[in-house]
Amino acid sequence: MANKNDDTDEDEFALFRQEMRDATRIRQNRLIHNKPKPVAKAIRQKIIDDEYQGEPFSDMFSPETVGNEEYLEYRGPGIQHKLFGKLRNGKVHIEAELDLHGMTIAKAEPTLSEFLEFCQQQQIRCVRIIHGKGWGSRDNKPVLKSKLNHWLRQSQSVLAFCSATVDDGGTGALYVLLKRLFHE
Repeated sequence: MANKNDDTDEDEFALFRQEMRDATRIRQNRLIHNKPKPVAKAIRQKIIDDEYQGEPFSDMFSPETVGNEEYLEYRGPGIQHKLFGKLRNGKVHIEAELDLHGMTIAKAEPTLSEFLEFCQQQQIRCVRIIHGKGWGSRDNKPVLKSKLNHWLRQSQSVLAFCSATVDDGGTGALYVLLKRLFHE
């Protein structure tokens, strides 16, 4: 005895084949995965202003003011094009984040220095630093963004940095690639 469901399935399959007879088969041998971006873990750290021993940044000259929407990038010697390209495209895993947005220069400098030192001790390779675009500052000039551009270029622990992708803050944030600290 034939099952009525089997006949219906066969009819539908035959109809489908008839409708698709003129279609051209597309060959694909690569599977594309859309992985979600990893979520950066914010590292909160108590700052002790009295005992600040971090890396001092030079303020011997006033850094050039950068624009609110200006893209920043710095690539130290020896950084491969491919790695820097990944950094620019936001394809390097962000392991920590520092939000300086809204801080004064006096508070931001020791915070940045201690954060970089902490990250090196923890073997953290890539971080995101949020500095804002400066629209809320006096004369709408990005003071913190300009200082950060200057400070990071001086830091011994920074290999490279660039403005983040739009999804991660755009020109109001930076991806920073750090040197690995080798312990003996």
